[in-house]
Amino acid sequence: MKIAIEAQRIFRKKKHGMDIVTLELIRHLQETDHENEYFILVRRDKDRGVLSETKNFHIVELPSVAYPLWEQYYLPRAIRRIKPDILHCTGNTAPLRLPKGIQLILTLHDILFIQRMYFSNGTLYQKLGNLYRRWLVPKIVPRCAQIITVSNFEKSQILTYFQLSPSSVRVVSNAFSRQYYEDLPDDKILFYKKKYHLPGRYILFLGNTDPKKNTENVLKAFAIYCKNNKGPVSLVMPDVSAFFLRTLLHKIKEREIRKFIHLTGYVSNNELPYLYKKASLFLYPSYYESFGIPLLEAMASGIPVISSFGGAIPEITAGAAFLVNPDNPDEIASAMTEVLSDVQKRDTLKKRGLIRAAEFNWQDTAIRTLEIYKETIRKHILKTTKITTS
Repeated sequence: MKIAIEAQRIFRKKKHGMDIVTLELIRHLQETDHENEYFILVRRDKDRGVLSETKNFHIVELPSVAYPLWEQYYLPRAIRRIKPDILHCTGNTAPLRLPKGIQLILTLHDILFIQRMYFSNGTLYQKLGNLYRRWLVPKIVPRCAQIITVSNFEKSQILTYFQLSPSSVRVVSNAFSRQYYEDLPDDKILFYKKKYHLPGRYILFLGNTDPKKNTENVLKAFAIYCKNNKGPVSLVMPDVSAFFLRTLLHKIKEREIRKFIHLTGYVSNNELPYLYKKASLFLYPSYYESFGIPLLEAMASGIPVISSFGGAIPEITAGAAFLVNPDNPDEIASAMTEVLSDVQKRDTLKKRGLIRAAEFNWQDTAIRTLEIYKETIRKHILKTTKITTS
């Protein structure tokens, strides 16, 4: 088989969820599959060292232009030149026009951008991106030979919304780097503690400007926690700007808690394990997650997790996290106090988390994805043969 994988953003410096998933999938396909030929289509960017070519894996760099132009013009043009059997688009969207005969596989991480639109919150970039997806995805879904999603919860959402047959959507779970399981060297832990000026004890919260991350209610909950506890544990927030934080604190009228909040700036995926390892608690009460890789990262790091009932979180955590109502800051604050003050509760969550995280790995993700590639081609050949003979 000749397989093309859209991996547009994996060369950018600041990688986030879908970029990391795509990169890990490709790396583990390289380890697993030495038979089929792969073409990895990326947007030209600075972090080229994250992936190397091998005998059967070729990197195709396309111009660094706006996402819709890259996807709807440069990607199809490259596909016409490569002539693959399969195009796997990994980030919710795909080209509207492809040469006849190419089997389109789409990884649809979630359809939150269709089900809900946040016009009052989020950045302009996020709003425009959601509008693009909302317009495009309903046109793409009927053209897919196969759809992949990341949880059973999200599969049910996709099937219901698009009225698809169950066989048209397959679940392939995400995973996490095994680095989170490892005993990290003390000297490196100290190095990153100094680099990011981390406090002695802290709660780690991976929030950002995306409304689904529930940053506003987290700050409200943290304010309640600070008022109810003398000498509160600090809140560490990577990848959040001082301006964004200041705006939210002004909005919720809680500016006095700023002294207990520590901003690190962007932390690369290679350095995040060091922040997890020293955290007293991981806070992740999102409104919605179709999977939630940070949940597994925290559990594998051996720290207790507070999360929510949003989306697929109960499915992924499976009893290994303290779940709360994301709309209730009082409940979130109460959970923080309980976990931080109850040693037995923390130890139970740690043990359950380590067991649950062990059930996920990228090798399984790659193997299941390769099986879908093979099955898709088998079905296409069978269908073509029937049409030819009829």
